[in-house]
This record gives sequence, C-alpha cells and structure tokens, in this order.
Amino acid sequence: MAQVNGSQAINDAESDGFVRIQSRRAVKRRRMDTDKSETNKEIVRGVEGKERKFSSPAKKVKRSSEFVEMRKVPVPAHRYTPLKENWMKIFEPIVEHLHLQVRFNLKTRNVEIRTSKNTEDISNLQKAADFVRAFVCGFEVEDALALLRLDDLFIESFEVQDVKNLKGDHLSRAIGRLAGKSGRTKYTIENVTKTRIVLADSKIHILGSYQNIAVARRAVCNLILGSPPSKVYGKLRNVAARLSERM
Repeated sequence: MAQVNGSQAINDAESDGFVRIQSRRAVKRRRMDTDKSETNKEIVRGVEGKERKFSSPAKKVKRSSEFVEMRKVPVPAHRYTPLKENWMKIFEPIVEHLHLQVRFNLKTRNVEIRTSKNTEDISNLQKAADFVRAFVCGFEVEDALALLRLDDLFIESFEVQDVKNLKGDHLSRAIGRLAGKSGRTKYTIENVTKTRIVLADSKIHILGSYQNIAVARRAVCNLILGSPPSKVYGKLRNVAARLSERM
C-alpha cells in the first residue's frame, strides 16, 4: 500500500506541473556514453575514409607504374601563348608518330607526356620530352622536330655569368656581341657550326650534335670574354674546315 501511495504521489506531482529530476550520476553516464559513441564514429569514419580515398588510388598507382611511364615538362609564363598557338604542331608528331599521349595541365602548368598501349618503343617518351623542352626553351617547332628525327642531337644550356661574372651594362654589351647587328653574329655561328642558338636574356641554349655544340660554345664564350667578332669568325672557319675533313 505504501508503494502504491508513493507512485500515486509522484504522478500527482507531475500532473501538478512539477518536473521529475534525474540524479547527477545518471546524467554523467549518459554524457559519457554519447561522447564515446561520437568519438568512435569519428575515428571509424576517419580511418575508413582514408582507406576508401587512398587505398583504391594506391592500387591504381601500382598498376599504372608497372605499365605507364610519364614525363612532365614545366612551362614558364612567357611561353604560354606560343605553346597555345603551336599546340597542334606539337601534338601531331607526339601522338601520331610516337604513339604517346600528351596534355597540358592547367593547374600545374606542365606538359604531361605518357606512354599508351600503342607505344612501341619506350625511348620515344624521352624523345618527346626533349622535343617539348626544346620548344619551351625558345626553339622553333621545325628546329625542335630534329630531336625526333635524329638520335645524336642534344640541348646545352648555360648562362653568361657561368663564363664571366658580368653585371649591368657589361652584361647587356656581352649579349649584344652575341647577337650582333640584326642577329648576324648569331646566324653566322649557327650556319658555320650547323647548330641552333637561342638567346633568352642571360641564358643561352644550343641545339645540335656533341661536336658542333662544343664548337659553338667555344665561339660564344670567346664573344662573352670580349673577343671581336672578326677574330671569332676566323677561328670558326678553321674549326669547321677541320670538322668537314674528318667527316
């Protein structure tokens, strides 16, 4: 009878507008249980998320690394417009003749070249990368195509400061000596040594065979050091005559 009367009293109190208060221990237990469940869910989701995000691409990377190889050629900002204008001239020989895949990644600003199922020779990948790198350095597409057709062509790059530490007007005069009036000095060195030269500010890029690059580099270094063009021309003719006799 006492228990029945107690329950009736509690019900009467709730009906009168009083709220039943739980003990502090019960509240703490419920909070601990909810926190544990939430933390477990976060940890589990984080681990599963990483596995789902990274496990499947990791498998793809392993598979692709076995069958696909890639080369990336960075493109500076001042070569974006020439690359866009001559893209089809670059695209056709790489895809049609070398049977490779090529694209320009807008996010990383790189020309990405990779092999495909139709790629016959893996060395074509390096040839295509050298071809694109030559165009990025400033060579014409027609000149850079020689890298795809011939095997003994290379590109050598160096700066004027590597030969002699020049600054200010001295540097500009040295670059002027290399180019000559209307580019005559540069064209003469190119025609005699059968190379192609690009003057990009203080950087110099030479495209040609190993022996011809050595001759052209020696002439360019003499001009940087201050030799007059007439003296350099005489030495070039003598060296070119010797090379032609050897060949």
